[in-house]
Amino acid sequence: MKKFLILFLITMFHFQVFSQISEHSFDEKVEVPVKLDYVLYTPDGYKDSKKEYPLIVFLHGAGERGEDLSKVSVHGPLNYIKEGNKIDAVILAPQCPEGVYWRAHEVAALVKKVIKENRIDESRVYLTGLSMGGYGVWATGGEYPELFAAMAPVCGAIYRPMYRNISHIQKMPIWVFHGALDDVVSPTNSNEMVKTLKEAGNDVKYTVYPLANHNSWTETYNNPALYEWLLAQKK
Repeated sequence: MKKFLILFLITMFHFQVFSQISEHSFDEKVEVPVKLDYVLYTPDGYKDSKKEYPLIVFLHGAGERGEDLSKVSVHGPLNYIKEGNKIDAVILAPQCPEGVYWRAHEVAALVKKVIKENRIDESRVYLTGLSMGGYGVWATGGEYPELFAAMAPVCGAIYRPMYRNISHIQKMPIWVFHGALDDVVSPTNSNEMVKTLKEAGNDVKYTVYPLANHNSWTETYNNPALYEWLLAQKK
């Protein structure tokens, strides 16, 4: 009788606990505030023309984060133009806030805004970046491949979610750059991405600088062939 009473009390206790548990579902759009300062370059003739222009999106590295927008032109396409060269494209260079990394949804939202507010050929939007920005290229291009006609990550780390599901950029033109002696972001990152892309059927281009450490971006962004290749790609 005592065992029966104990068993009854335990059963009633469990029943009471389970009766207090109910299952629900939360399905609602949550707005996330985004603030990114950016530089927008327009090429010669843009203001007087009615044609749509290609857009090159450049993501800087960790050292250029903060609130000083002049930093976004220290390296990359804007520096190439400052040196007296020409690129017949609109260039978008956002600045990542201090203490954080590139977030794909923020970059994508800004790109969509710039496309909407300017005369941009949506079939010719390109994404490139160096170091932390190279990681941002993999992340943003991997999450929003429909936005871009081509990507050029420079010494970037692997973005693991895309690495596990490479099929959505299987046909995207991609040119990867890395220094063979890089001791900040190991070239293993690019090696693995290129290997995975090739196994998925992507004819990815890969340039390894045999004597370069982490700075593989100066030679990359000073090379007119990069811009010629980018601007030749089209969705």
